[in-house]
Amino acid sequence: MVPTPLVVGLGEELFSVERPWGELPPDLHLGDVSDVAVDSHDRVYVFQRTNPPVVIFNNDGSFCGAWGTGQLADAHGIFISPDDRVLLCDRDAHQVLCLDLDGRLLLTLGERHRPHFQAPFNHPADAATTANGDIVVADGYANSTVHRFSADGAWQQTWGVPGHAPGTFTTPHAVRVHPDGRVFVADRENDRVQIFSPTGEYLTEWRDFYHPMDLFIDARGRVYVTDQIPRLSLLDAMGTLSGRCRPVLYQPHGIFGDSQGNLYIAEPSPMDRITKLSRLSAPG
Repeated sequence: MVPTPLVVGLGEELFSVERPWGELPPDLHLGDVSDVAVDSHDRVYVFQRTNPPVVIFNNDGSFCGAWGTGQLADAHGIFISPDDRVLLCDRDAHQVLCLDLDGRLLLTLGERHRPHFQAPFNHPADAATTANGDIVVADGYANSTVHRFSADGAWQQTWGVPGHAPGTFTTPHAVRVHPDGRVFVADRENDRVQIFSPTGEYLTEWRDFYHPMDLFIDARGRVYVTDQIPRLSLLDAMGTLSGRCRPVLYQPHGIFGDSQGNLYIAEPSPMDRITKLSRLSAPG
């Protein structure tokens, strides 16, 4: 029996849904998948809490490689910058690692296995880069802060405290930087996305989310937000909702897009898989 194809829409764009996506060799499996990212060659990097923690696929779903065994304690967030620096949040080791595409370590942020209250880090959740290469980290599980570092790892600033008021956080779970420099933070338990200036001043917040999990900002400046309903929302740069869909069955814990407009969603346990949304229609 041929399965019925599933198609979802975000605004005027249609996507076919493939799940699970990616072909693994017989000796590998995905386990406790946490996040996903895409490099400049459209290779897809899956970040998981079993070994090897980084599993790589070509954009056609064929297996490309894997690395990281023995390097990480607790995989959480992954981000790949436009210049192909790989940022890994090793949540329970209280550290962010910066590596090249082959898994060679370039620099580390934070003291391994040394948590710091309101200072880098105390179970960090996610990281991203700015246009000039600075690194922004959502220090989200035990701290309620965002930190900014220079490209070479020098600490620059920290903002945020626990709370529900504007500019405060309860589990800043994901962070992304808009092409215009604004910093977007998924403030999960406060059911909102908060938006800050490049230097951390509170600007505004977007609501109508239930525990937002991750963010992706495409080359056009559009913002994709996953939440625990589970669903995926698409908004323009000013926060106007363009479309919504339910492309996964469980929690969409991570999301990233490629150069062709396709989207990849990480679904953790009990699914432990990647869902691919293949774009069927051209952007409007």
